[in-house]
Amino acid sequence: MKFIKRFFRFVFKTLFWLFVFSIVIVVVFKWVPVPITPLMVIKNIEQTDESKKGWEHDWVAIEDISKNLQLAVICSEDQNFLKHHGFDVKAIEKAYENNKKGKRLKGASSISQQTAKNIFLWPQRSYLRKGLETYFTFLIELIWSKERIMEVYLNSIEMGPGIYGAEAASQYWFKKSAASLTKYQASAIAAILPSPMRYKANPATSYIEGRKTWIVKQMNYFGPLNYQTRDDKDE
Repeated sequence: MKFIKRFFRFVFKTLFWLFVFSIVIVVVFKWVPVPITPLMVIKNIEQTDESKKGWEHDWVAIEDISKNLQLAVICSEDQNFLKHHGFDVKAIEKAYENNKKGKRLKGASSISQQTAKNIFLWPQRSYLRKGLETYFTFLIELIWSKERIMEVYLNSIEMGPGIYGAEAASQYWFKKSAASLTKYQASAIAAILPSPMRYKANPATSYIEGRKTWIVKQMNYFGPLNYQTRDDKDE
């Protein structure tokens, strides 16, 4: 009996301190740049070609990332980003119905969910990871602003072979800073995000050119990007 009590006490303490640590790390990353992500490490370990080991990742402030790129990823990945609280319920329902009909599996992860997964978790799918992703999505939506979520997202996602974040991607694909991306250059980067190892932002295939055109149209429909409107409503 003593052993069982000790075991459960140990489990309880472990879960408690993991809970505390999760909150602390989310609070820290509200202001501190994220230096490395699990995906960077995992991809680097899996890389068999020693000459291609490592990654490019240059953190820049949101002010140094073109509004064109910020808007392009919203229009491409999550058009309700400024409206929802981490989960796009309509998109999830649509994906569920689509998958239930036996069509190709389609996800509905919001930018907030992708950020939570990229920063705190591993890429492989499982019920445990999905549950933790939901938890961390709730935390960052509660503690961070939408603008901070976007800043972390654009500084951490994979945007090419060994290329992570907007600045590294801008330099790699267009030999320029993230601050000076045009609409079409930003839409090209956004267009490859579903599969950055498969597609190229430059030179673009006919498929990516079509995606670029669609994204730019969506950007024009969306109008000016204003984070303050959403964040002020939440206060």
